[in-house]
Amino acid sequence: MIGMARERERRLAEIFVEVADSLVEDFDVIDLLQRLSTRCVELLGVSAAGILLADAHGELQVIAASDEHARLLELFALQHDQGPCVECYRSGTARTNIDLTAPEPTASWPGFAARARETGYVVTHAIPLRLRSRVVGALNLFQTTARRLGDDDIALAQALADVATITILQQRTLEQSHVENSQLENALTSRILVEQVKGVLAERWNTSVDDAFETFRAYARARHLRLSELATRIITGDFDTRTIPAPAPAPPRDHHG
Repeated sequence: MIGMARERERRLAEIFVEVADSLVEDFDVIDLLQRLSTRCVELLGVSAAGILLADAHGELQVIAASDEHARLLELFALQHDQGPCVECYRSGTARTNIDLTAPEPTASWPGFAARARETGYVVTHAIPLRLRSRVVGALNLFQTTARRLGDDDIALAQALADVATITILQQRTLEQSHVENSQLENALTSRILVEQVKGVLAERWNTSVDDAFETFRAYARARHLRLSELATRIITGDFDTRTIPAPAPAPPRDHHG
């Protein structure tokens, strides 16, 4: 147990260094948040994580996820009007260890709870993205097992949510509301562009959107391009997608096994 705790502390320190190194001018917010959501799964032992950001109308939109599977993204998207993240965002208070098989959440969020169970999740958590009294979104965690997250895990989840908040807003401009609002809108616009390109590439390559995203992201990172920059060029026809090597086809299923 001590060894596991030390390993987690080491990984957390690496994440903070990674984020600090990335917070330079013109950094790729979508890529950084995607990495952060993946680290949430790794450090907290949950099954999936997503970072949701409030748009100009106060509705939550997914900006990054630990994976790009359609069913998971649909589950995050359901929370623009119901679900623990909506309540977390509005109250600024974490909602943790929510049993999705219990009567109360099923009654409070019938569509969300039912879809979550269909996707295989039985426990969820919503952690606010906040700076002092300001709340700009929520970190959503899902589990396929009924294991509870303890106080230390919840504190770590809040720390990761705080890192996400700083990543989105950038500390040097937090007090400038007009700049802050612009950053929030720019981040959401970037995510929309990436979503469009995922669909285009998945259709072109006849592959899953998850594989299309990973291939697109790997190509952009190898060439030090922001995801939103490359996505814009693809959408406007200013980039030949044949330049990006298509992902290897999935191995055929063994129907005799």
